[in-house]
Amino acid sequence: MEAYLGLFSAAFIAATLLPFYSEALLVGLQAGGYDPWALWLWATAGNTLGAAVNWALGRWLLHYQDRRWFPFKPGTLGPAQRWYQRWGVWSLLMAWLPVGGDALTFIAGVMRVRFDLFFALTWIGKGARYAALLGLFGLAEI
Repeated sequence: MEAYLGLFSAAFIAATLLPFYSEALLVGLQAGGYDPWALWLWATAGNTLGAAVNWALGRWLLHYQDRRWFPFKPGTLGPAQRWYQRWGVWSLLMAWLPVGGDALTFIAGVMRVRFDLFFALTWIGKGARYAALLGLFGLAEI
């Protein structure tokens, strides 16, 4: 159980804005004989919940949009939010990308993407990535 909790923690941290990676631990645990389905579930859950932290931070920072340091100007936030909600929400399927994926989840919060839609799309994307890794390295062991 400790290994699964460690994987959950690594995946959680890796999904936040902090630089961290969980793939090596996932593959190492798989090579060590751990159940691939359990590994997939723990890694996907941790990574998706970590992304939810980014979403919450983006949503929370919106309260400071009148501050000079806020990354968006008041006149551009409305149109950007409408564009992202119309087209950009599907980009959350790519939230697993090592470069830019964490930013997508943060911007989703700033743009007020519905949490249920955010969570579902992020879960699908991150789950597919972990399934692909498990499948790829599982085949390599044969």
